[in-house]
Amino acid sequence: MCGIVGITGSANLDRIPSMLETMVHRGPDDSGAYIDRERGVALAMRRLSIIDLSGGHQPMSNEDDTVWVVCNGEIFNSPVIRKRLEAGGRHRFKTANSDVEVLLHLYEDKGIGMLQELNGMFAFVIYDKVRNLLFGARDRMGIKPLYYTRKGGDLAFASELKNLMDLPWVSRDIEPSSLRHYVSMQFVPGPESIFKDVSKLPAGCHFQFDLGSRKLEIRRYWDLDFTRAAPPEADRPADLARLVRSRFEEALERWTLSDVPIACSLSGGIDSSAVVGLLAKKGVGKIKTYSLGFSGPGAAEHDELDLARKVAEKWGTEHHELILEPEKLLSDLERMVWHLDEPYGGGLPSWYVYEFIAKDCKVAMTGSGGDELFGNYQKWGIQERPFPVRLVRSLRHGLGLSSPLTEVRNAFRNPNGHFYHRYLSDAAKDLLFTVPGSGRGSEGLIQSLWDQAKAHGPRNATAFVDFRLQLPEEFLLATDRFSMAHAVEARVPFLDHEFVEFAMSIPSSIRTRRGDLKYVLKEAMRDVLPPELLGARKKGFVLPLREWTRGRLKESIRAQLEPGRLKSQGLFSPSLWENMVKPHLEGSRDFTQQVWTFYMFQLWHSLYASGGSTRVETAFSAASSR
Repeated sequence: MCGIVGITGSANLDRIPSMLETMVHRGPDDSGAYIDRERGVALAMRRLSIIDLSGGHQPMSNEDDTVWVVCNGEIFNSPVIRKRLEAGGRHRFKTANSDVEVLLHLYEDKGIGMLQELNGMFAFVIYDKVRNLLFGARDRMGIKPLYYTRKGGDLAFASELKNLMDLPWVSRDIEPSSLRHYVSMQFVPGPESIFKDVSKLPAGCHFQFDLGSRKLEIRRYWDLDFTRAAPPEADRPADLARLVRSRFEEALERWTLSDVPIACSLSGGIDSSAVVGLLAKKGVGKIKTYSLGFSGPGAAEHDELDLARKVAEKWGTEHHELILEPEKLLSDLERMVWHLDEPYGGGLPSWYVYEFIAKDCKVAMTGSGGDELFGNYQKWGIQERPFPVRLVRSLRHGLGLSSPLTEVRNAFRNPNGHFYHRYLSDAAKDLLFTVPGSGRGSEGLIQSLWDQAKAHGPRNATAFVDFRLQLPEEFLLATDRFSMAHAVEARVPFLDHEFVEFAMSIPSSIRTRRGDLKYVLKEAMRDVLPPELLGARKKGFVLPLREWTRGRLKESIRAQLEPGRLKSQGLFSPSLWENMVKPHLEGSRDFTQQVWTFYMFQLWHSLYASGGSTRVETAFSAASSR
């Protein structure tokens, strides 16, 4: 696990040290660079040592130094691939068990076809001196990030957006469509980033950059596929549960590959508890578990510490609890915003889980992905209702800011994209921006993904949209940035692609049982979960945003979103203050989520778009590295 950067163009090579400097938090154990001045190519990395602690230095080359690689992540089936490559007799390995070296030799054997064999979480770039090209890829789910930017014939890439911000051709100009998507979704969907000059390689895609022609090609190598035949056990619930169990145990076995101890983030929910239970049943030794609780009014409504304790007691884990004062989070907001790279209005408490784990361990298992696989809070429910019923509910997206007629027209234009969960409709946004909307808008983006799913029914289509949109661009982005901010590698075994493909072959009516979400998963894990957990109501910590936005943060929000500041930015119209922020602060309307979303953007704008990464780096990098 690490952070990677690279650049082409002879005039750019000396920028590598400054690009590396802003990612010390991603890899405090080691660093390295390879520079080919003759051809104008440089690769570099910062390393968090997890596998082959002494022999995994990067950049790494093949036997004759004609192929070089930098990789952020882990290849969990690398031992199997290595054994096969060694048996073939064509490759000589320099390291004892480095998974990165496996990438080199697998590329020599299969070229682009190598991607079909990899199981893991990764973003890597290979420099092939013989073919004179750069070849790179991002894992199927988007667990590991990869940003890139182009200027003329030159290309630069990095694990984090901030690593590219000091390049002279990267301006602070905001991409309007990205900003509009953000205020609807609370995150920026790819392939664009929040800045015009920087893009993101989408999950499940690879790129090839020809160093001669300077041509960049990006292609998809994996997607969710609902055409796989259902397992024969699908009609026999008990047999299906056993199959789910065995397939997840296989995934978990792969994802425990490590030369350092592994901890578990234990929320008290089904998914993380299943991971802990199966690891304990497997006999991996004394498991360290870490749970986050909250103090203050209403904490009991959202706290799952009691359930987490029952899991820890059942399996005798070395259990640790942290009680977080919600107000503490406010003091760390700017550090979080800096590490997130792009505007983000979603969940923040996991920051403290990784900070807590970092005191003892470098690797943390999480239950992320279980929701998206097995129903995701029944997000598809509205899509299964008759269109007139959906239409009535959809008018709420306008929040009284837009014309009902416009909302209805948009619902007919994008019948599925319009009903997918958003914090602001496209019509409502038109009132709040100075620059007119262009392109398909957020509802059109969602509709296009819905159509690409080619799925039978809303449940599969919703899963497809989630896996292309919210999972990689929100949840996995936050997991990567918050874990790496504390030099911790977060692993998500539910997103093992073989398990995902198997789960999606289960008929959606069984996989996402209405009224009893995760039924099949709970049946599969029944013996490893405490009885109290099986019937527990799903909880999730909810920040007291209404109280904060009208109390502790009121004056800060006023300063960030008052008409003078909005005018100086040239992004938002005065109606944002008049029709949303002011009524909310005065208590006449409740725009909690929307005001919070705009406020988090303003914090990001102050750090990135107004000041630039050098100032922010000076302020926060020392505090965020171990």
